[in-house]
Amino acid sequence: MVGLRLVKKTSIYIEAEVDVALSRRALEERTTKAEVIRKALREAAAGSLRTKPRGRGVFAGPADLAENADEHLASSDFGDS
Repeated sequence: MVGLRLVKKTSIYIEAEVDVALSRRALEERTTKAEVIRKALREAAAGSLRTKPRGRGVFAGPADLAENADEHLASSDFGDS
């Protein structure tokens, strides 16, 4: 089950037969309709979910990063498109 602080509430309109099918599916999987819907939406959006970028030097990097930030950024192609 998903923690309530980790989700955003939204409303959708579905056909009656889809609602019945969701109820059956949830019963078969011993879960809730909401979880069946969340799972389907996660799968549908899987290719579009953003991941956090890794920061250079945040956890590991050159010991002199603070003193020579410009040189390290220049050598890393930072800002190049």
